[in-house]
Amino acid sequence: MKAPVYSKQGKKKGEVVLNPEIYGAHVNERLLELVRNGYAANLRKGTADTKTRKEVRGGGKKPWKQKGTGRARHGSTRSPIWKGGGVTFGPHPRDYSVHLAKETRRSALISALSLKANQKNILVIEEVTVETPKTKEFAEIVKSLPLQQKQTLCLVKQIDEKLKRASRNLRRWVELTRASDVSAYDVMQWEKLVIDQEALSLIESRLLSSEEIAAAAASGETAEKAKPRKKKLAAKKAK
Repeated sequence: MKAPVYSKQGKKKGEVVLNPEIYGAHVNERLLELVRNGYAANLRKGTADTKTRKEVRGGGKKPWKQKGTGRARHGSTRSPIWKGGGVTFGPHPRDYSVHLAKETRRSALISALSLKANQKNILVIEEVTVETPKTKEFAEIVKSLPLQQKQTLCLVKQIDEKLKRASRNLRRWVELTRASDVSAYDVMQWEKLVIDQEALSLIESRLLSSEEIAAAAASGETAEKAKPRKKKLAAKKAK
């Protein structure tokens, strides 16, 4: 699995091999759905509230006597069937939060990154830095990349004050997030994914153990060594 590498000026510098343990894993769509719902539930404030008949002001006096008027009997003007009365089965403040296990969040993030890689929606940039905290400078970096005007999530190793101020006016189109804080929900919410080259190793160290990283690196080296051998064999067969 490879991804193109671009400079800040938008020039293609080559390709980088993505770790197959993270970007080439099986995409568990059911897990992504559950995790997305869980993160969305955790964002809910749960502050909606309505008044019941006992909380609405007034209604202490019986509107008319029980018998002899020909009307239906009522004991209060704040009954739910009256205009201005209480609300039946209305919302009240509650906690909507859902606990997501650490391994569940990790697996979901790997699935989300693999899905983006399968869709060819991952780009790698050499560095995301600005000299001045100006929107114009950050916008030039974004425009130089082949994003097709799609909403983009940009993962960086660290966000300094200049970069934070330069990017905040473009949050509708580009969201800047530290690689150490990104979640599967963030990845799924945006169409394109731009990763700072320095953030790739940070994502690997966060999602994989040191043994898994070493094994993936060794397999990559083996594959690179095998390529020239295959070419030589093909050349011999052609002769």
